[in-house]
Amino acid sequence: MERTRTKRLPPEIFELPVEKMREGYYTDAYFVHTREVLLRDGRHPRVVMQVFQKHDAYLGGIDEAIAVLKLCADDWDDLTVHALYDGDRIGPFEPVLTFEGDYTGFAHLETVYLGVLARRTLITSNVARVLEAANGKPIIFMPARHDHHRVQTGDGYAAYVAGQVVGTEIGVTSDAQASWWGGRGVGTVPHALIASYGGNTVLAATKFAENADPDINITVLVDFENDSVKTALEVARALGSRLWGVRLDTSGQLVDRSLWGELGDFEPRGVNERLVRKVRDALDRDGFEHVRIVASGGFTVERIREFEERGVPVDSYGVGSALIRGENDYTADIVMTDGRPAAKAGRRYRENPRLERVE
Repeated sequence: MERTRTKRLPPEIFELPVEKMREGYYTDAYFVHTREVLLRDGRHPRVVMQVFQKHDAYLGGIDEAIAVLKLCADDWDDLTVHALYDGDRIGPFEPVLTFEGDYTGFAHLETVYLGVLARRTLITSNVARVLEAANGKPIIFMPARHDHHRVQTGDGYAAYVAGQVVGTEIGVTSDAQASWWGGRGVGTVPHALIASYGGNTVLAATKFAENADPDINITVLVDFENDSVKTALEVARALGSRLWGVRLDTSGQLVDRSLWGELGDFEPRGVNERLVRKVRDALDRDGFEHVRIVASGGFTVERIREFEERGVPVDSYGVGSALIRGENDYTADIVMTDGRPAAKAGRRYRENPRLERVE
């Protein structure tokens, strides 16, 4: 599914637990009680709700938040909704979503749509910043193992949106992460397969290649024996043109064997500049200039930026837990009630000409 700024994802794609959301099952109890109070009192205030956050960020989750309103509000046709688009660059306190209607029709949904926006904006913003730091090089989005499986689908789409915004390729590691945009999970020959073949990386890589689809880019982890230069060359010689890349993933507690004779003037542990250059030089000397180097293991925006500034010959970065860290909290305020200003002290109705009507 191609993403365009003016085309929103259909509500059905999110597979929302509609009945439970309508019941308030996922909502902070005080919103449910608030709605009950108003309904018992026969009060149906017509309000303008305004949603914002407090950072420079890239918007994520807006289509999903709209889906919550469309499918779970009492009467979507009663609402007048305006919103930005997933991937839009947003500023502090800028409204990203406003809607007007009978408050009792959607009071029970505030927790849900704020949580959606918070999570997806965090992921979209983190991935966009990593891609910007990587200077157009592709990254592999690898946080799946660091979080609950139920967040994979939306997080994968948020990462994809970031890639579309920055104009850089991004790979995800599970089919769930790729499902909303019609992609597929990608990955490398893992340590588990190598261990299953008795620690023989070449044998594991060969068997992987024999059973892989022809269009799969085969990338092999080469740190199993903590001798990345040696293993990278062995794998390249065995797979030849079938090998797309090697992945360096040396533990931050280990020093690769190729660096043992050079200790003293640099931080030798983990995947470092010296190790990358050694692997690159060895591959080039043996005629494997086509083999790419993927670097992973504790990479953050700052570390990627440092590698890029120093011209370290990495072709792609694998980034995991750093992409799900941080916060991007949202707030929803009633700013008008029955046509009159009703925002709490310090808040006010803010015009935003970028908002577009949602049908």
